[in-house]
Amino acid sequence: MTLLRSLFTTVALAGLVSAAAAQGTAPDHAWPTTSPAAAGLNAMVFDSIDAEIKAGRYGYVDRMLVIRRGRIAFDASYAHDYDKAYGDSARVTDGLNAHDPTSPYNYYSAWWHPTWRRGDLHTLQSVTKTVTSVIIGTAVTRGEFPSIDTPVLSFFDTTKVANIDDRKRRLTIRHLLTMTAGLSWNEGLPYADPKNTGSAMEASADWVQYVIDRPMAGEPGATFNYNSGATMLLAHIFYRATGLDIEEYASRYLFRPIGIERWYWKRSPSGVADTEGGLYLEARDLARIWYLFSQAGMWNGKRVVSEEWVRSSVTPAVKLGSSTSYGFKWWLYQNPADTSRLVWGGSGFGGQFPMLFPESDLIVVFNAWNILPGLPRFPQRLMMERLAKAVVTTNGGGKQ
Repeated sequence: MTLLRSLFTTVALAGLVSAAAAQGTAPDHAWPTTSPAAAGLNAMVFDSIDAEIKAGRYGYVDRMLVIRRGRIAFDASYAHDYDKAYGDSARVTDGLNAHDPTSPYNYYSAWWHPTWRRGDLHTLQSVTKTVTSVIIGTAVTRGEFPSIDTPVLSFFDTTKVANIDDRKRRLTIRHLLTMTAGLSWNEGLPYADPKNTGSAMEASADWVQYVIDRPMAGEPGATFNYNSGATMLLAHIFYRATGLDIEEYASRYLFRPIGIERWYWKRSPSGVADTEGGLYLEARDLARIWYLFSQAGMWNGKRVVSEEWVRSSVTPAVKLGSSTSYGFKWWLYQNPADTSRLVWGGSGFGGQFPMLFPESDLIVVFNAWNILPGLPRFPQRLMMERLAKAVVTTNGGGKQ
């Protein structure tokens, strides 16, 4: 793949300006509610998706949440017996429970997944990466984080890092944000396969050391290669740069300022926050982060993230195919209803899909937990097509 620093910039900016212009009122506590019709949505679309989920067409889907113009227009939860679904797997060691089976890294254990201790905080898996990027953007906005073009090795004692060469010396924070690190990494295998590099990292005692010690396979910035370890390096870098743990920083300057009061964040065995997949949020709180971006980083008149960071995050850095690109840990999809526009998304193992249609002021969150081969997979592209067509009116009341 070719790194694209400016491709689709005009498209992304158009969506951003449109979204920022809305400047809706953000909820300090509970989201206000409305009906789909009052929100300018076709209720039949959500009713049909709801019926399909209940019929089991998409496997284990736990939540569908729809927010339009700052109001909840549809919200449904779906109960599943995860002890029955994954209980046998929980007792057989593979790449998804390589640690002690009683640990939070047994992905088959219903005590830990998909909700935290059988509560309402749902695992975000790799959507955690997107949230990590937003936290970094918060620190950049506050002037408490260095240039993202700073070399990664400047945050490490290089006498304790293996496989250093000129390419690793050229590795920067920007490359970590855009999944173009150039490290030797194979996360294309099923996560149940211990040969998956991401699973091997999680089976190690020190995830940060495991990643920074990896040899280089290519030039940083040249090629997209999905690498969960790159985001673990950001947890280490964040602490070295700010002097604060990334979770504590998020609590002070991102979560609480936008009304998020409850979360859980898993830790790696060495104690570093699992920024590659360890965050749990309730769906309505995850939607707050997407709503913050819909408002160009403002929350009820207060700046949380700079407009520049929002713009950079959702400007494609890497083109991954005809309809998908990647920004600063944001997945960017062509809007099926208008291919000149983008849908700003996250994507997490098992079926975590928060999406923002910025021009329509529409946020949709899906949570699911389909983690075994052979289970149905959530048809994200098809859902985007249906959701885009569900918008009947724009913010101004005209036809979409």
